[in-house]
Amino acid sequence: MSAVTNFDQQPPAAPAAAETAALRVLGVVSLSHFLNDMIQSLLPALYPMLKTNYALDFTQIGLLTFTFQVTASLLQPLVGTYTDRSPQPYSLPVGMTLSGTGLLLLSQATSFSLLLLAAALIGTGSSIFHPESSRIARLASGGRHGFAQSLFQVGGNAGSAVGPLLAAYLVLPHGQGSAAWMVLAALAGVLLLSWVGRWYAQHPLHKPKAKAAAPAPVLPRARVIGAIAVLLALIFSKYFYLVSLSNYFTFYLIEKFHISIQSAQIHLFYFLGAVAAGTLVGGPIGDRIGRKLVIWVSILGVLPFSLLLPHADLFWTGVLSVVIGLILSSAFSAILVYAQELLPGKVGMVAGLFFGFAFGIAGIAAAALGKLADIKGIEYVYQLCAFLPAIGLLTVFLPNLHAGKRAAH
Repeated sequence: MSAVTNFDQQPPAAPAAAETAALRVLGVVSLSHFLNDMIQSLLPALYPMLKTNYALDFTQIGLLTFTFQVTASLLQPLVGTYTDRSPQPYSLPVGMTLSGTGLLLLSQATSFSLLLLAAALIGTGSSIFHPESSRIARLASGGRHGFAQSLFQVGGNAGSAVGPLLAAYLVLPHGQGSAAWMVLAALAGVLLLSWVGRWYAQHPLHKPKAKAAAPAPVLPRARVIGAIAVLLALIFSKYFYLVSLSNYFTFYLIEKFHISIQSAQIHLFYFLGAVAAGTLVGGPIGDRIGRKLVIWVSILGVLPFSLLLPHADLFWTGVLSVVIGLILSSAFSAILVYAQELLPGKVGMVAGLFFGFAFGIAGIAAAALGKLADIKGIEYVYQLCAFLPAIGLLTVFLPNLHAGKRAAH
C-alpha cells in the first residue's frame, strides 16, 4: 500500500517543480527589467550635467528624450506583432546589447548629435526588450497575470529609481565618462536574458505545433476598439504627467527652491521609488478586486494631489510627489492586463502597442514640455500638467470584462 501511496503522491511534484522554475524565470525577467531601465534612466538623470557640458536649452533636452522615446515606441508594436507569430527567445540579449552600446556612446559623446545617436540606440534596445519580456512574464505567471505584470514592472521602475542615485553618487562626481562603468550592468543583463531565452525556447507553448488558435475577443469588435481607445487615452494622461516629473522635476526643484543638483536627484529618487512601490501593488490588487477599479483609483485619484503640487513648499512637494508616484503607478499593470484580456491570444501585440504608445507619448511630452518650459518657465509646466489626471474620468466608458465573458458564454 505504501508503494501505491507513494506512486499517487508523485505526479503533483512535476507541476510544483515547473511552477518553481517559472517563478524563477519571472524573477530573472524582473531583474533584467531592473537592469534595462536602470540603464535607460541614466539618460534623463544626467540631463543637468549634459545641459551644462553641451550648453543645451530645454528644447534640446526634450529632443533627447523624444529621440529615445520615439525609437522605443515606433518599433515596439511591430516587434510585438511579429513575435506573436514567430517568438524570438534570443532577441532579448540582442536588445540589451544595443542599450549597453548606447550607454557606452553616451559616456564618450563629444557632440549633441552623438548624444542623439546614443539615445536612439538605448531606445531601440528597449523596443526589442519590452514586448517579448512581457510575454515571458505572462507565460511564467501561473495564471496570476496581474501579479506577474506587477513584478515585471516593478523591476523596471526600481531600476528607473536607482538611475538618479547612480547619477548623483557615481557619474556626477566623476564626470560623464564614468557612465561607461554601467556597461557592466548591460553585460550582466545579456547573460541573464540568454538564460531566459533558453528556458523560453524549451517551453511547450513556444513550439509552433503546440499553439492553439487564438480565442475570440469576449466583446463585440466595436466595443473592443472603443475600450482600447479609452485605455490609450488613460496612458496619454498617465505618461504625459509622469514625464513632467521624471524629466523636469530636478529642474523644477532647483529653480523654485534653489537646492543643489544632488539634493534634487535624491528627491527624484524618492518619487521614482514610490512609482516602483505603487507598481508592485497595482497588479495583485487588480487580480483580486478587478482591474477597472484599480484604473479608476490610480489615475483619477491623483488629481487632488497633482493640483496641490505646484503650490506646495519643498517639504510638501516631496510628500506629494511620493503620494502621486504611489497612486499613479498602479495603473499600468492593470491597463496592460485588461487590454490583453480584451484581445486574447495577442499578448505581444498588446504589450508592444501599450509600451510603444507609452514611450511615444513620453517622447512627445518631453519635447513639448521642454519647449513650453523655455517659453513660459518650468513652474508654468507644472501648473498646466496638474489637470491631466482628470482624463481618468474616461474610465467610466470601460466595459466590465467579467460581464462580457458571461454574455459571450
